[in-house]
Amino acid sequence: MLTEKMEAKLNEHINAELYSAYLYLSMSAYFKSIDLPGFVNWMQVQFEEEMSHAMKFFEFVDNMNGRIRLATIQAPPVEWESPVEVFQETYDHERSVSEQIFKLVSLSLEENDHATNNFLQWFVAEQVEEESSVKSILSKLKFIGDSKSGLFMVDQELAKRTVSTDTAPV
Repeated sequence: MLTEKMEAKLNEHINAELYSAYLYLSMSAYFKSIDLPGFVNWMQVQFEEEMSHAMKFFEFVDNMNGRIRLATIQAPPVEWESPVEVFQETYDHERSVSEQIFKLVSLSLEENDHATNNFLQWFVAEQVEEESSVKSILSKLKFIGDSKSGLFMVDQELAKRTVSTDTAPV
């Protein structure tokens, strides 16, 4: 059984994950507009993962006999100056999501909510992977600078990303 406070914070996080998905879908649209199909693919996979994360939280709240309460999702940005700016924002966003997860973990410990704490551990590990992956892409983009051939090579690499089948417990 979830405490009222834990339930409220998990519901906030469902909406945060939905915003993340919306943000990555918007970034995908930006990359479509500048004809970088590999970047489009990477962001669309990211969108699907974030939707999956939102649904895992959704199902967890329901499985714990909590009440799911959705709220308005803020509109994401739609324009960026460059792929570097997109991935800098992506990195900053993923770091913010990590902080949100860490706060949920701390709350689960304060509330002696071992089931929620156990559920959240998968997301803690997932965020380590997310931050590392995005930081690596950002570093490559900064390294290549204005090189069109370098951008083409990164685009080809990002085109290979597929949706992960790794699942979190619910």
